[in-house]
Amino acid sequence: MKIDTHRVIRPSVLYFGTPVVLLTTENDDGTCNLAPISSAWALGQHIVLGLGAESQTARNLAERPDLVINLASPELWEHVERLAPLTGAIPVPEAKRGLYRSERDKFAAAGLTPAASDLVGPPRVAECALQLEARVRALTPGGGGLFFSAECEVLRVHAAERVVVPGTHHIDPAVWSPLIYNFRHYHGLAPELGHGFRSETAGASVSVV
Repeated sequence: MKIDTHRVIRPSVLYFGTPVVLLTTENDDGTCNLAPISSAWALGQHIVLGLGAESQTARNLAERPDLVINLASPELWEHVERLAPLTGAIPVPEAKRGLYRSERDKFAAAGLTPAASDLVGPPRVAECALQLEARVRALTPGGGGLFFSAECEVLRVHAAERVVVPGTHHIDPAVWSPLIYNFRHYHGLAPELGHGFRSETAGASVSVV
């Protein structure tokens, strides 16, 4: 294998291939906020999210910890991008002025459909094949006050029937894959290269062409 020559760089962002999720939270007037984020990782039944400190999502979760973590798939990228310049905060926070505009009905703006949740107040995004009802257990400031890390416990997982291996509770990775935000560009996953030794779905794909 060829070893590349490297040089030191200072990129403005470090979105080196992270999944896009759509978060639904409850506003103080009982309406919901819908926001895309691209800083999320999972460990067991917990998801850790990176949130801008001035975001409406962070404000909502500080007061009302329930949310839904909706995992977007590649075909939803244009809907996600419609949400990108919007904020649920009124007025627009100073740090976002000039790039963002306030929007209360983000579902309509993005062309997405709310669906009732079972255990939390905020709705799910019907178009997302994976929807995780969750509750924030810890909200920790970081980055000199620029962001919060939100540790969320997943309470219930909703999965579209088509992405579940029949007779199991496993997601079929040949049928569903995440939308990836790679240095501010949207990507889907490339074809599978192989599988890990702990895979429980190797050879179990039910995908059809």
